[in-house]
Amino acid sequence: MATLEVKDTAGKKVASAEVADSIFAIEPNPFAVHQVVRSQMAARRQGTQSTKGRSDVSGGGAKPWRQKGTGRARQGSIRAGQWKGGGVIFGPTPRSYAFKVPNKVVKLAMRSVLSAKNADGELYVIDSFGLDAPSTRQAAAILAALGIDRRVTVVVDNDDWDAIKSLRNLPRVRVITASEANTYDLVDNVSLLFTRPALEWLEGVLS
Repeated sequence: MATLEVKDTAGKKVASAEVADSIFAIEPNPFAVHQVVRSQMAARRQGTQSTKGRSDVSGGGAKPWRQKGTGRARQGSIRAGQWKGGGVIFGPTPRSYAFKVPNKVVKLAMRSVLSAKNADGELYVIDSFGLDAPSTRQAAAILAALGIDRRVTVVVDNDDWDAIKSLRNLPRVRVITASEANTYDLVDNVSLLFTRPALEWLEGVLS
């Protein structure tokens, strides 16, 4: 079992948390991480770009000139793609860019990110933020006490609203709940900070 230090709001070690090697100490799989992040980015694309083809533009009902005898190339409509004001040939149309990744690969990607962060010393665990009311100033002081001064993703318990409201206004801080944890948010940072309840919840999901 891997062991993680659990610190308090003053940055002092107060306990140790034993976590599964199968989640926090595996050989990271970059291909799985790449696949899942690409899937997440593709799903975020709107896909609303659109153009009009020859059947969508107005006009062009009559044949411009007769088929033979004029010396000019045959034409069937003035709204064909080669005409000014004509339709776009093979233009983009609304579509979904999303593609699915197997659930096993999604979990493998999250395990890979957590293991890589742990190996690099960028994974922090705090016992609790212990906030009685939302306070951005207190949240900033806690991060400073933990030695976190660069981009960080903070994963808190699902109903810890005081921590969420306190952290969400800080620059270079992304705060999510344990149930919202995903590969992109876990990897797109320098440091990763968990509250102990959030860590236990996510470990149960990935086991």
